[in-house]
Amino acid sequence: MEQVNQTTVTEFILDGLTNNPGLQLPLFLIFLGVYLVTVVGNLGMIILIMFSSQLHTPMYYLLSSLSLIDCCQSTVITPKMLMNFVTEKNVIPYTECMAQFFFFCAFAIAECHMLAAMAYDRYVAISNPLLYNVTMSYKVCLWMIAGVYGMGFLSATAPAFFMMRLLFCKSNIIRHYFCDLFPLLELSCSSTFINEVLAWSLGSFNILIPAITILSSYIFIIVSILHIHSTGGRLKAFSTCSSHILAVALFYGSTAFMYLQPSSVSSLGESKLSSVFYTIVVPMLNPMIYSLRNKDVKIALKKLIQKVSFHSTKSEFH
Repeated sequence: MEQVNQTTVTEFILDGLTNNPGLQLPLFLIFLGVYLVTVVGNLGMIILIMFSSQLHTPMYYLLSSLSLIDCCQSTVITPKMLMNFVTEKNVIPYTECMAQFFFFCAFAIAECHMLAAMAYDRYVAISNPLLYNVTMSYKVCLWMIAGVYGMGFLSATAPAFFMMRLLFCKSNIIRHYFCDLFPLLELSCSSTFINEVLAWSLGSFNILIPAITILSSYIFIIVSILHIHSTGGRLKAFSTCSSHILAVALFYGSTAFMYLQPSSVSSLGESKLSSVFYTIVVPMLNPMIYSLRNKDVKIALKKLIQKVSFHSTKSEFH
């Protein structure tokens, strides 16, 4: 029996976004700024909803859960990517790489289902406003949020488990800025058939099923809006959905472009660009989309600022 000399990889080197030395510092500053805005924006949204009693509704509980997912997703990816701009070699241990892959999958899948849950919430609010408090009770909302997180982490378990069963012995350089599926599969010297089938089937399920839920919800929403006789009522109904539609378009557009096309079709540059969009840019934009286009959030923010400034002024006098 001929023995094959195979060396198992214990650490990887992340190739990063670019190898151009002149772009390292500008990109570091840009993405550091993006990450800080993302964390402050999403945590700010969570705190605002937590301390504003007028925002204690299922719609905003779902929004705060989306903000938590976005904050976690960005934290899983961005800090390690920033290291690539300031170090000669961005080394990531095997176990840390597998953990990053698992949490990236979990939060990306959770975001898909959270956007679907938010679409269903808007459908109930517009189509059945009189039954909204019964249909979307706090208990139902809590179960929906738990289901979203459960779906994310359960769906990520199988791909992560079979990824850890692969043998990596070709190279240890990942041609990406994080431990993503296809760049890791490229490095494997064992069969990746199960991984590819899982990726396609779970990817299709977790992108298409929420997308169908969102599309169906908005078809019913449009029908309900058309039955509203007053122009003001139609505009108010549409304005409650416009932020969510924009968030869905940004996230699903970039995700579908990345994962629902054959790997032979997408180039490395396109994959990185698409990944930057939904792992880094979209988590930053979501709080802006929901705050700038939402009157209730603006009013709650003003009230919270006034309350904080009043208490700080009062404490100075004492």
